[in-house]
Amino acid sequence: MTDNSGTTGRGGKRRAARPLTPAGLKILETASRLFYEQGIRAVGVEAIAEEAGVTKKTLYDRFGSKEDLIVAYLRARDDLWRDTLERYVEEHDGAPDEKLLATFRALGAWMRERNPRGCAFVNAYVELPADHPGQEVAREQKAWFLAYVKDLAAEAGVADPEALSNQLLILHEGACVADAMRSVDEATERAEQMAAVLVRQSMH
Repeated sequence: MTDNSGTTGRGGKRRAARPLTPAGLKILETASRLFYEQGIRAVGVEAIAEEAGVTKKTLYDRFGSKEDLIVAYLRARDDLWRDTLERYVEEHDGAPDEKLLATFRALGAWMRERNPRGCAFVNAYVELPADHPGQEVAREQKAWFLAYVKDLAAEAGVADPEALSNQLLILHEGACVADAMRSVDEATERAEQMAAVLVRQSMH
């Protein structure tokens, strides 16, 4: 995992990434894969340690508890998604309205490459108890994305950035579900087409 400390400019400030030893990085990478593929509650620290090739003591020395490892997993995944999103958006430097639509192209790439089982943050939110710190990470991630899209909408000069960002967030979430469940063909592309209509309407 990379160090993504500093600011993104849009959506607010990123957290400073926690420096990890090689063993810690291996544990986090293994846990991230198992948590996403099998579910957070289904995967125990024994399985993570065994697959990562470390002892349980090493795992606890690096992360303290399974709960802390879950938080680290979600934060690391958030950083990966932000990197993907920002890369696609910044390809459209000269067209503010195109940046809004680029978020859907980013989502399409994310679904193909890293997100075939749907949103990790929604999955975690459902699995974890209400007082688990991972729930707050999931809420923060959605709040950051909403603020990020709102900033893009404001830069594009739309009449009501808040209203448009809410609409586009709903399209993003729906496209993610439809793509993961294969209930709609080309879900992210169709969501982008719908978003284009909303963006055009909001410019008047």
